[in-house]
Amino acid sequence: MGRLFGTDGVRGVANSELTPELAFKLGKAGAAVLKKENQRPVMVIGKDTRVSGDMLESALTAGILAVGGNVIKVGVVPTPAVALLVKHYKADAGIVISASHNSFEYNGIKFFNGDGFKLDDEIEEKIEDLILSEVDPNLHKTGDAIGRCLEAEDDALKLYEDFLISTMDKKLDGMKIVLDCANGAAYETAPAVYRRLGADVIVIGDEPDGININDKIGSTHPEKLQQAVVENRADIGLAFDGDADRLIVVDEEGNIIDGDKVICLCARMLKEEGLLSGNLVTGTVMSNIGFHKFCEGIGAAVEVTGVGDRYVLESMLETGGVIGGEPSGHIIFLNYTTTGDGTLSSLQFVKTLLASGKKPSELSKEVELFPQVLENARVSNDNKKIFMEDEQVKKAIKAIEDELEGQGRILIRPSGTEPVVRVMLEGRDISRIHELAVELADLISEKFA
Repeated sequence: MGRLFGTDGVRGVANSELTPELAFKLGKAGAAVLKKENQRPVMVIGKDTRVSGDMLESALTAGILAVGGNVIKVGVVPTPAVALLVKHYKADAGIVISASHNSFEYNGIKFFNGDGFKLDDEIEEKIEDLILSEVDPNLHKTGDAIGRCLEAEDDALKLYEDFLISTMDKKLDGMKIVLDCANGAAYETAPAVYRRLGADVIVIGDEPDGININDKIGSTHPEKLQQAVVENRADIGLAFDGDADRLIVVDEEGNIIDGDKVICLCARMLKEEGLLSGNLVTGTVMSNIGFHKFCEGIGAAVEVTGVGDRYVLESMLETGGVIGGEPSGHIIFLNYTTTGDGTLSSLQFVKTLLASGKKPSELSKEVELFPQVLENARVSNDNKKIFMEDEQVKKAIKAIEDELEGQGRILIRPSGTEPVVRVMLEGRDISRIHELAVELADLISEKFA
C-alpha cells in the first residue's frame, strides 16, 4: 500500500493527520498528474457533510488553482455522484472529500480519473512521489495562468437523481420504505429519488450538522433503522453510509440483509434476465462460504479478490463481470456505473424484490450464510505490517485453523483506513468462533497496540 494512499484514498484525523497543507499538496500534485492534453485541467470536487469538508475543499481548490487548473465544486453529493459528474462535465478528474463510514473527526480525499474510475496504484504513486519528493509542479503560475472556480452548467444533484431513476423500470406506488441516510451525503438525493418513484418514504439520519455523520446511525449502525421499520410497519428499510457508496438492507421484520445476500439475489435476477455476463459474480476474501454456495447453485462462478471495492472493480474489468462487492454493502453494478453506489444498489434490490413477488424476509432466507464474527484488534499503524511475524500470534492462528478445519475459516488482515487489524472467523458454532476471535484480537492488541 502507498505511503499516503490507503485502500480508499488518503485518510486521517482532519487538521491533524489530514491537514490543509497536505490537501493543498494533493490538489497541486493531483492536477499535475491527472491533466489530459489540455494545459488547464478541470477537476470536479464533491464532499460529504463533515465539518472539516469546507476546510479541505478550500485547500484542495487552492492547490489546483495554483497550478493552473480549474475547479467545479458540486457541494455535498454522494461519492458515486462525483464518478458520474466527472464524465458529464468532461472533466480531467474528480475528487471526493469523505471518510466514508468513519466518525466525523476523520476525513479523506480520493480521486477519480476522467472516466469515473478510482485511480490505479501506479497513478497514486505518481501523486505521492511528487508530494514526498517535494517537487513543486508548475511552480510560480501567475497572471491569467492561475486557475479559477467554474459554475456547473447543470444542477449536479438533479443530474444524479435522474440517472438513478433511469435504472428503474418500475414505479414504487404503495411501498412503504424507511431510508437511513447516516446524516451523510445521501440525505437529499435518496429520499428525492424514492419519492419521485412513488414510494411512501420515511427518513431518518437526514439532519446533518457536521458532526453527527455515522453517529450511531447508517449502514454500520442499523439499529435505529431496524426499529423504525418495525414501528412503521414498513415493507423494507435501506441504510447508507456517510458518503453513500454502500448499502445495508433491513427486511420487514427488522432483520439485516447484508451485502453478500444482496449481491447473491441481484445476481440471480441478472442471470434470469440473461444479463449476468460470463455467469460471473465477484466477491472478496471476506465473502461468506454461503455466498459461494449460492452462486454455485445458480450456475455462476465466483471471482475472489482482496478487500476493497477498488480491487473488486479491477477484477470485474479484467473478467467482464457486471456485479460484485463486499458483505459491508459496497456493491458495483458495472452495467450502470463505475463505483459502489448505495442508492443504486438499493434500487436494484427493490427491483429484485418486486420481480420475486415475495417479502424481503422470504427472499433473504433463500441465501444461507455461515455465522461470521469480526473483531478489531487495536494496533499502531507501524505494527500493522509486522504483527504476523510474531511466533505467539502465528501459533494462536495455527491452533484456530486446526480447530476449524473443514467447518469454517479464519481471515486476518490489517485495515487500510484505520489503526486496527481485523480478525474474522466463520463456523457453525457462533459462540465458539466468537470466543476464539476475541482471544486472538486481544492477543494482537496486547502485543502491538
